[in-house]
Amino acid sequence: MDPRSRPYSKGYQEIGNGVWAYLQPDGGWGWSNAGLIVEGNEALLIDTLFDRALTAEMLAAMKEIVSPTCRITKVINTHANGDHCYGNALVAGAEIIASQATVEEMNELPPATLAALMKMTSDLGEAGKFLANIFSPFNFEGIELVAPTKTFNGYIQLDLGGRVVQLFEVGPAHTRGDSFVYLPDEAIVFTGDIVFNGGHPIAWTGPVSRWIAACDRILSLDHVDVVVPGHGPLTDLGAVASLKAYFKYLSDEARLRFEEGMTPLEAARDIDMSSYVNWGEPERVVVNVSTLYREFGADVASDPLTLFGYMAEFRRTG
Repeated sequence: MDPRSRPYSKGYQEIGNGVWAYLQPDGGWGWSNAGLIVEGNEALLIDTLFDRALTAEMLAAMKEIVSPTCRITKVINTHANGDHCYGNALVAGAEIIASQATVEEMNELPPATLAALMKMTSDLGEAGKFLANIFSPFNFEGIELVAPTKTFNGYIQLDLGGRVVQLFEVGPAHTRGDSFVYLPDEAIVFTGDIVFNGGHPIAWTGPVSRWIAACDRILSLDHVDVVVPGHGPLTDLGAVASLKAYFKYLSDEARLRFEEGMTPLEAARDIDMSSYVNWGEPERVVVNVSTLYREFGADVASDPLTLFGYMAEFRRTG
């Protein structure tokens, strides 16, 4: 079945032999996807969710589709953003695997810091209003950040009851240590946030050129039938090619405006993004342009709070 024809509904969808995607519409801020691979009585979970309640709901739903004797023995965190790892405490008995760069980055925004920020949004101006708007559905209180117990650099191949699971590090791009998961025997790839489907991506770290290279790496895989993006509905390699084209276009357009002396916010407003009018979260363009400006050598802000302020302003004024 064409993955693009699958209904985009919350919960598990079986996409291969013992392989499921866990989807969270609408795929916007914080509403990430996860994955489950089962072989015999062993299970591997790809990413946890943004808070304990969402992760607990996902784990409870898992019990309805696997054997009662099946246990999660391995967990992969594709990157350090909280919507892909803040639920780790609920699977702390498993081996948790991530790139070394991901582990280092996780320590920079622990859940307690985000919980504290959410309490003071009224004091943070436009950035605070924006944070309150996008993250109000989630509860960051009392989350213990459980770090991965096994790290790698570049590439690692895992064995799950004889099933080959390949893990490729392609960051820095979206974050510092982005990875994707490939199941060659099933022709399935779980991209983490290297692919956003139906929404604008956000290059927190960059360089964007590295993200384009990450898309090329996925496109070069021997055989892929199903792409599970970090956010959005199931798709195929066409979405990866579209994302690559998006970044190439944005890079070219941002370069022109950088050379004209525009600020990142001015450039983001000026670039014609009408080809992507149906993509959600258009405010992320200003972050992507800021990241490109840094790639071009400009000294522009990169701290998250300032960038959230830019996005709030972009949302407010277009």
